[in-house]
Amino acid sequence: MHRLAAATHELARERPALSAEAMRHLKVLRPKDGEEIELFDGCGATRLCRYDARAKELVAAAPVVVRAARRVRVTLFACVTKGARWDWTVEKATELGVARIVPVLSARTIVRIGAAERAAKRERWQKIAEEAARQSDAVWLPEVAEPVTFAAALERVKGTTCFVGALTEPKSAPLAAAVAQALEKTACADCALFVGPEGDFTPDELAALVAVAVPTSFGETILRAETAAIYGLSVLTAALDAAHAKGANTR
Repeated sequence: MHRLAAATHELARERPALSAEAMRHLKVLRPKDGEEIELFDGCGATRLCRYDARAKELVAAAPVVVRAARRVRVTLFACVTKGARWDWTVEKATELGVARIVPVLSARTIVRIGAAERAAKRERWQKIAEEAARQSDAVWLPEVAEPVTFAAALERVKGTTCFVGALTEPKSAPLAAAVAQALEKTACADCALFVGPEGDFTPDELAALVAVAVPTSFGETILRAETAAIYGLSVLTAALDAAHAKGANTR
């Protein structure tokens, strides 16, 4: 079934109005009269509609359905990688259900984004996230923040239970084990993953990060920055889902 994004207030209408971008998608789809299309608002609400070919618009075919959000919000703090690699990271993080993506500009980040460019970059990345949500059947759209400095990101980390892939001595525990151990100690409402740049963190950055986050191992091999982000999110979300399922089964 085809899906299109729509404003929350439009989902409540019997003939929802679409944004210009969604209308372009609709024209490309060339739906037949009566064909079903699902609208989603990115905030958990969806509504099944049918295409009215004569009026060239959608007509509500079922009530609005609202799905609950993940019990634990997951934030990805990731140093921006070059070009398509970063776009891919935003896309895959959205598919994995993160609540927030914070692009970070650290000392060794190759990509440099001036203050005047940051709002436009954020808008573009948000559209990439929306498209990823549309294609992956996601109903929650992550908030993509404007790029921030490492120092600013560090302040945001303090409000989360954050895990970071870091080469430390002695060697850190595997990410899955570190997450399981953290969940045994406390019910995490906000979890996060922090991934460094292609050139890794500076010693000072790593020391500051380890002071507020849990250092973990991402395996025996050195992963590219974008691979590390998706590997880490996959392990983290799987551990959170397993913990939730275990808790539900013991009630």
